Parts: sequence; structure tokens; C-alpha cells
Amino acid sequence: MSTTILVIEDEPAIQELISVNLTFAGHKVLRAYDAEQAQTLIRAELPDLILLDWMLPGASGITMAKKLRSDERTRQVPIIMLTAKGAEQDKLDGLEAGADDYITKPFSPKELMARIKAVLRRRAPQLTDDLIQIGTLQLDPATHRVTGNGLVLGIGPTEFRLLHFFMTHTERVFSRTQLLDQVWGDHVFVEERTIDVHIRRLRKALEPGNHDNHIETVRGAGYRFTATPPITTL
Repeated sequence: MSTTILVIEDEPAIQELISVNLTFAGHKVLRAYDAEQAQTLIRAELPDLILLDWMLPGASGITMAKKLRSDERTRQVPIIMLTAKGAEQDKLDGLEAGADDYITKPFSPKELMARIKAVLRRRAPQLTDDLIQIGTLQLDPATHRVTGNGLVLGIGPTEFRLLHFFMTHTERVFSRTQLLDQVWGDHVFVEERTIDVHIRRLRKALEPGNHDNHIETVRGAGYRFTATPPITTL
């Protein structure tokens, strides 16, 4: 699944190499040479993951990582630090600053892609192409197909993204605002009640496979996807 990755790297050759490989892998790439330029890009569009060089002009990568983690808007964005510093203490400093992973230069494009996939699987599974199955409900991001009890279910693109997010975050209650940020993106401005419309469409799409009761309305709080819906009796 395509993700938006912000590459913050001041060495043009390395930035270009990383960006080309990410683009080839199907990701949308944003580029910044320093912390100030990165903040401008982040204000315009929240990335799904940040590749952050340790040694940057002006504010260091460590300083920026701490700032990202202290901001409510960027707190949950996965960060992978890129650095020539390989000492154990340096790695500890990077992780303690808020990085989710740490890659020492030089590194191969294959290693970078593997690290990105591992971090996304851990921190943002809704952005991966991993097959998801809950009971007899199955969602395949690679083929964009949903099946329930052996039936292929017709589902729109927005409802698909919504279901993907729900199935990778079961049993948790999400407000309308949280769902808008996670599924639509925080740079997209739509009415909160839009969520209700898509929830209704999603439930209707899941009905033929008898999976519509996975989605629960939590009064005054939002919506929850439960892996074990209550059994209804006639």
C-alpha cells in the first residue's frame, strides 16, 4: 500500500538514492534538507513515516525527533533515524529521543525497505499490504479484495480504507475526528458526520457475509470494530 514518507537528509546524493528507491517501491516521497523545511512540509501534509538524518544543519535530528514526539499531531508518526554514528550509546540516544528504529550508514536499499516495512507493521499496520483475517472476514490490501464467509464483498475505496484501519486496530474505540485523521488524513477537511455515512455504507457492504455486526457504535464516543461480535438470536 502506498505511503507518504518524508526524507529529511542534507546530503543530496543520499537523499536522491533513498527517494528513488522509495518511489520505485510505490511510496510518495517528500524531501527536506533541514528541520525548518521539514516542519513546513509536515504542516502542509502529515507523512506516514519519517526518515530522519541525525546530522542536519541547524537543529539536529535528535532535537527534531524530540520535538516531533512532544507535538500531539506528530507524536504517533513512525521515525527511523539515519546516521553514521554507530556506537551503542548513539543508538540509545536516538531511540530515547523517540526514534522507532535506527539505521547506520552506509546501508543497502533492501535493508532500508525491510526496516520501513517492519516499523510500519509494528506502528501502522493499516499501511502495509499484509493479508488480514478475522474469523471468516478476510481483507487483502494487495488485491483490494474483501471476502466474508467465502463471498466476495463489493466495497468502495473509502470503505475499504476504513475497514482496513478497523481490522488492524480491533477492540479500540475511535472518535469521528480520530477516524478522519487516520483514514482520510489530517490535511483533508471534511465534516465529521461524513464518517457516519461511510460507516453505514461499510455495514451494508459487509451484510452479505454477515459481518456488519463487527462494527459497533459506542454512544458519545465513536465506533469500534470488535473481533467477536455478539451473537444475535431471533
